[in-house]
Amino acid sequence: MSTQSRVQEQYDLWLQDPAIDEATKQELRSIADQPKEVEDRFYRDLEFGTGGLRGVIGAGTNRINAYTVARATQGLAQYLLRSGKPSLSAVIAYDSRNQSPEFALETAKVFAGNGIKAYVFESLRPTPELSFAVRYLKADAGVVITASHNPPEYNGYKVYGGDGGQLVPDQAEQVIGEIQSVQSFSDVKRSSRADSETKGLLQWIGKEMDEAYIEAVTAVSRNPKLVRKMSDNFRIIYTPLHGAGNLSVRAALDAIGFSQVDVVAAQELPDAKFSTVKSPNPEEREAFSLAIAQAKNTNADIIIGTDPDCDRMGAVVKDDAGEYFVLTGNQSGAIMVDYLLGSMKEQGELPDNGVVVKTIVTSEMGAVIAEHYGAKVLNTLTGFKYIGEKMTQFEKTGEARFLFGYEESYGYLAGDYARDKDAVIASMLICEAAAYYKSQGKTLYDVLQELYERHGYFLEKLESRTLKGKDGVEQIQGIMQDWRNHAPAELNGLRVTKVDDFSQGLYGLPVENVLKYTLEDDSWFCLRPSGTEPKIKVYFAVRGSSSQEASHAISRLAETVMARVDQHQ
Repeated sequence: MSTQSRVQEQYDLWLQDPAIDEATKQELRSIADQPKEVEDRFYRDLEFGTGGLRGVIGAGTNRINAYTVARATQGLAQYLLRSGKPSLSAVIAYDSRNQSPEFALETAKVFAGNGIKAYVFESLRPTPELSFAVRYLKADAGVVITASHNPPEYNGYKVYGGDGGQLVPDQAEQVIGEIQSVQSFSDVKRSSRADSETKGLLQWIGKEMDEAYIEAVTAVSRNPKLVRKMSDNFRIIYTPLHGAGNLSVRAALDAIGFSQVDVVAAQELPDAKFSTVKSPNPEEREAFSLAIAQAKNTNADIIIGTDPDCDRMGAVVKDDAGEYFVLTGNQSGAIMVDYLLGSMKEQGELPDNGVVVKTIVTSEMGAVIAEHYGAKVLNTLTGFKYIGEKMTQFEKTGEARFLFGYEESYGYLAGDYARDKDAVIASMLICEAAAYYKSQGKTLYDVLQELYERHGYFLEKLESRTLKGKDGVEQIQGIMQDWRNHAPAELNGLRVTKVDDFSQGLYGLPVENVLKYTLEDDSWFCLRPSGTEPKIKVYFAVRGSSSQEASHAISRLAETVMARVDQHQ
């Protein structure tokens, strides 16, 4: 079937389906004279990527709405029911985005309609708390309604397995198969809220789970006594960026003894429009503008920010000139690896079989630091679900003890209470590290420079190109095909010594459309289509003997590679 035929067929089906409400049909009729808009809404179904199902809110198969959420839940329910277990349950959480509570309730009603008990958080919660709750309640699955740090017009549907980790590809493929078998929205089994509650198939959860979660997070703290000692002289500025982290992050900081925590008031409360920022993304300096201004007024020691669903954390520290410096995800990760493993060694608690897990596009700096302490390092594909998968493997086999997992995109986890990145524990650990080093007269910037002097000047850079719609998908495919079929022999006078095409299932990792090129000086770059946004991402990494050398090398490498990438636009 041609794309145009599929678009017209699906558009007509939605207009004719008796299970779809009149308001949705009216929305679709209003775009009848906009062929490009109709095409973008119907040329495909939303796909599961590194973050599950994610898209712009609106009517259509390529949009997130009550119907695509219900269909996805029906497919997930069918997948769970195939296990044959006599009783099944799932946990549901949501963030501060438009229609998140409504989509969460719709998910619960479909689970209940299929006889699956739904535990639903009574209000917005961090995504990692959902991962924890799945494990705590011994549930069979979990769902979070979130689009992470995407723009306000997006929402999404992240699915978790019974181990508390996001679905890995083989599981996701089975769920997708079940979703595709739901041919009509009238095939979706749904129970009303009242009936679901009466039958015990819908149970609201909240305070008790929050307390258990914070207890699990703070159990990972290495130096709570020192934190209490430093508390009066250590000031933190925190911004939840209008998202789900506000109460949980503050609870964790308070529990280990931090008393001087100021929240950016303009960004404290949930706001689906994220009206004070261009993007609610702690990876971007702009998101910290208000926090930095506040920190300057109070002479704060550290600034932390979390994204809307509170699974990513960014930190800002003072540099040697007293200015506020935004740490990259790789830098924060390296500092936390050094602090966590160093503290464990100092306290005689560093296990012989300890493992740090990172992704293939994450800096090697953290790996070098982990190996310095005698820990083993494993690499996974991009997406914390793969780190969670390794954690579950270690739990079952006892072959290793998970110490820390992280990815360059500001996702971190220590401890084994969850299976997803957690901005709550990352906030706690980075602040604890900063207080620990302040007691020695150092800032985290000073510590970072010491790590560079000791292990080499690692420098990373990320470039991305947003290519929307069907044409954008084709452009991204063209870029990957070009590099895959015409791999360079050298770049900037350096031989390409290694080409890793992860679509071939290398190193025992799952198949994924990712290309990584290593040069003779051990610098590398990696091309990867985003699994959650209409983007192609290009990662760069170098290691120099000085900051200047590394900066020059990465600029040249990025300029050369991106010139070729941009030929396809």
